[in-house]
Amino acid sequence: MKINHALAMALSALSAGLLISCVKPADENKAPEVDSQKVAQNSAADSNSGSVDKVVAVDISADTEKTYLTHVADDIVIPAYADAVKQSNLLHDLAQKHCKQAPISGDELQALRDQWLVLAQAWANAEMINFGPATASMSNLYINYYPDERGLVHSGVADLIAANPTLTAEQLANESAIVQGVPGLEEALYANDSLDAGQCAYVISASSALSTRLKNIEDNWQQNATELLAIDKTVDSDRGLNQWFNSLLSLVETMKSNAIDQPLGLTGKAKGHLPAATAGQSRAIINAKLATLNQALTDPILTAILGSNNENEVADSLSTALADATTLLAQMPEDLATADKATQQELHEHLTTITRVIKRQLIPTLGLRVGFNSTDGD
Repeated sequence: MKINHALAMALSALSAGLLISCVKPADENKAPEVDSQKVAQNSAADSNSGSVDKVVAVDISADTEKTYLTHVADDIVIPAYADAVKQSNLLHDLAQKHCKQAPISGDELQALRDQWLVLAQAWANAEMINFGPATASMSNLYINYYPDERGLVHSGVADLIAANPTLTAEQLANESAIVQGVPGLEEALYANDSLDAGQCAYVISASSALSTRLKNIEDNWQQNATELLAIDKTVDSDRGLNQWFNSLLSLVETMKSNAIDQPLGLTGKAKGHLPAATAGQSRAIINAKLATLNQALTDPILTAILGSNNENEVADSLSTALADATTLLAQMPEDLATADKATQQELHEHLTTITRVIKRQLIPTLGLRVGFNSTDGD
């Protein structure tokens, strides 16, 4: 590649308000040192005004918390990563099948694009888990380098293919995050009307390297779920429930800011681009994120916990807010950039409502605290 990997990554990361180190991820098969998510010392009731003061926290026993967190690991987190692995493997198998004789175009290219979109949605589901091996090793950046506000993926992938038209998965694994993962594959598959031999080699290698990275994360969760979710340390822990629900809050806040507000320029100058912008499939990605929020926040076990004090207002508010946003999104075009400004703004407002319900109703009702990294200014 012509671009300096470390410099390019640092520039884009700084533009996203993050400070990251551009190093190859550590071995994800090792038991991770899970970052304990620091949380604000003041309760949500102190940091927000209004109805939060009236919220009465439910009494959650240690056994109930352990049962719920075990359910989260076994039925939500691990299946999300497993599906991402499955879809990446399917893309790799399809690439090997169709790329035997390059160039390819037409139905064969469309089949690869269709599978890429399924993969991108699967990873969008797994992004709700913003702690654990994916983030501790920075593999999340190698899986989805976003937001790419300087357009580094576009030039980086093209330069890499030109420099190494016989690229292997092993070689790619040592390259910068800029040229890997879901965005790199999107660039290769959607930026051209056909794939030549070099582009085919890239798609085969990138999907293989991605599958390996995703599988390592899934295996780590399979082996270390109790530690990663602090299932055995539930009493007065800043991890466990706190970490899980603040992770979900982070998902909706980040989606609202980086994937809707900033690229569409709704509250300020336009910055960056929508997810899956090259593919013109931003609606599918946002819909996948909403679907995973809906799965987690309307989960029957969570609903039962919330209703243990005979008060179902929080669960009803969450269900309504998520349904309203999902219904509106279904009526919007595949490329959200082509929607009228009023509809874009309405989607933004729905996401704000979801954020407020989580921060001002759900988290206080569970007796938890809003994490220090909550940045949504709702």
